[in-house]
Amino acid sequence: MRSPLANVAEKRSDAGGERPDAPRTPSRGTKVKARPADRIFRFLSTGSAGLIMVILAGVALFLIIKAAPAIGANWGSPDLATGTTQGHSSFWAYVGPLIWGTLFSALIALVLGTPVAIGIALFISHYAPRRLASVLGYLVDLLAAVPSVVFGLWGIFIIRPFLIPFQDWLNQYLGWIPLFSGPVSHTGSTMLAGGIVLAVMILPIITSIAREIFLQTPRLHEEAALALGSTRWEMIRLAVFPYARSGIVSATLLGLGRALGETMAIAMIISPSLIFSLRIITDTMNSQTIAANIANNFPESNPLQRDALIATGLALFVISFGVNFLARWIVARTGAGNRRRIKRATAQAAATAQAAKEAAEA
Repeated sequence: MRSPLANVAEKRSDAGGERPDAPRTPSRGTKVKARPADRIFRFLSTGSAGLIMVILAGVALFLIIKAAPAIGANWGSPDLATGTTQGHSSFWAYVGPLIWGTLFSALIALVLGTPVAIGIALFISHYAPRRLASVLGYLVDLLAAVPSVVFGLWGIFIIRPFLIPFQDWLNQYLGWIPLFSGPVSHTGSTMLAGGIVLAVMILPIITSIAREIFLQTPRLHEEAALALGSTRWEMIRLAVFPYARSGIVSATLLGLGRALGETMAIAMIISPSLIFSLRIITDTMNSQTIAANIANNFPESNPLQRDALIATGLALFVISFGVNFLARWIVARTGAGNRRRIKRATAQAAATAQAAKEAAEA
């Protein structure tokens, strides 16, 4: 025979009430006392996030303070009218060609490197056997550990001589395009050589991120595409690329940031001038980059000229910020579009499967 207390407990449980032996949970208004470990972890994590902001603000403040004298200076004065800043009427006339050269060399690197990096990532994630994929992934990641100076030496002794006959061919048959016009370099110190080296340098960043994104594609999406009769490439195009689009954009823009800030490889390979130029196979008609210009001219500059070089560093800092903001905006828009596309693709696949089922029953 059951006790009255058991009957009451059962009724309260059936009515949604709390069981007498159930653990008590704090109500919404009750304050839970944090443990010391939780408080320490929260303090450290909040302090780390705040420290990042302080460091970033400190770098920006330093650049602004050091750049202000050169930006507002009279560029006709003896300190700026000679040496590394000679021939420029203002700071903006000086920094304009440098900004163009930085963006142009990074664009060449992206155009050459991004398709190769995505292809390598696809091969590792969806085509290569497991053992080969692990070895190839390790080798690609190992490229990130190679110093810039080594890439510069490789560009000088391998890439530049290799490109000389190819540049002659480009000028002979495609010289009517501005990119391949002008006197062909006989040393290989061209923007094309620098762009190829930069493309190799951004490969590990884009490849590693794209590979991880491809591997995160839901397995059910891939199997559904294959079940509907898709080939391997069609499955990748319909299931993998839509899911990984925002990740590909993020990886590409991270590679762009790496290319924008590269210094030694460009300084060692390219024979530049402070000009606006679209030519990529000439010797002294290549645009200079901000980072390489600072590295080449900082030791021999006077104090005001060094302030001018720091001001160009401020311009590069602003460009990097702009690239990151653009990346976040594109990723946010691409992510929302991906979710809508995946929803439509799922609904379409379900409708196709239902139609096939009805046809089979009929």
